[in-house]
Amino acid sequence: MISEQPNPVTGENYKVVAEDVDVYYGTFHAIKNATLQMKEHAVTALIGPSGCGKSTFLRAINRMHDMTIGARVTGSIRLDNVDVYAPHTDPIDIRHRIGMVFQRPNPFAKKIYDNVLYGPMVFGERNKVKLDEICETSLRRAALWDEVKDRLNDSALSLSGGQQQRLCIARCLAVNPEVILMDEPASALDPIATSKIEDLIEQLKNDFTVVIVTHSMQQAARISEITAFFHLGEIVEVGTTQQIFTKPREKRTEDYVTGRFG
Repeated sequence: MISEQPNPVTGENYKVVAEDVDVYYGTFHAIKNATLQMKEHAVTALIGPSGCGKSTFLRAINRMHDMTIGARVTGSIRLDNVDVYAPHTDPIDIRHRIGMVFQRPNPFAKKIYDNVLYGPMVFGERNKVKLDEICETSLRRAALWDEVKDRLNDSALSLSGGQQQRLCIARCLAVNPEVILMDEPASALDPIATSKIEDLIEQLKNDFTVVIVTHSMQQAARISEITAFFHLGEIVEVGTTQQIFTKPREKRTEDYVTGRFG
């Protein structure tokens, strides 16, 4: 795939580019004129107080609002040079290329093996050797293989919360997406499980473009290169994570990262 043209100033490639994006739920204007460039092989963090539009914007990237009655998205979101919302663009293909990991682990009430391979089998893969290979590779990428390799026939619901979340990440990876969206993937986990998820994200960015919503500014500072601050449905400021947290340009950003509100 050909990525977006490099930024003429920085020379950086952008995998996903959102321009002038608005999201409506009926008459409610949830996202207002949002523009954000998401770098290839990097972690972009979306931060801001609860209800500010972070998750709404994230879900717009892979057309999840298509499934919400009354939701409407305008503006442009491009994956490489493909307009995600163009009439000829297949939303199933988009969700294949842009995977999603949710706030709470949501494994299916199936075997661990069947959870990982759900996507490949839906897309028609039936070769047992190939499926076994995808299963092992995905679980290794999700840093879970050594913990479950001898219990692949056990129910996914028998795993701990942290293991279930890594299993959901493995399920996402099994269809080999190009972009991984994560909606507060560690918010329901204990500190040890959270640390494992953060270590995993650090590895995943070598092969994928990662966009993460997080309620934790400390987490954003630890794992991301770029941070976008949302407030009341608007992107107030975007910059390198270091700049956002040490030298924010906007007063609202400074007030948020210093704990004056939020």
